[in-house]
Amino acid sequence: MQVTKKDTYTILADDHNDVIAFAKHLERAVPGNFEHLNLVIDLLKYEALKLEELVHFIKLSNYQRAGKKSYVLVNTGINFDLVPDEMVVVPTLTEAEDIVQMEEIERDLGF
Repeated sequence: MQVTKKDTYTILADDHNDVIAFAKHLERAVPGNFEHLNLVIDLLKYEALKLEELVHFIKLSNYQRAGKKSYVLVNTGINFDLVPDEMVVVPTLTEAEDIVQMEEIERDLGF
């Protein structure tokens, strides 16, 4: 797994080629290591990502959000209209950063 730390969030990217194995790896790695951070999950290399694959990330999305931390997935191949409401998926890393900043402001304001 590739880890890139930014000021207000951390980007986690898969260094293999199995999106489902990456989701399972994150379920083990995030608790205890990254749960205190806002996370951006870089799935850009998976241009043909299917909804069935994306939903493997929903458990961790719920976990991070319950801990009042951002969890944003980045992918251009998914149909955004089909994404479950519990997940945030954007097409670029820049948009992911914007989401993290907006969510931080909302948390600071008590929303």
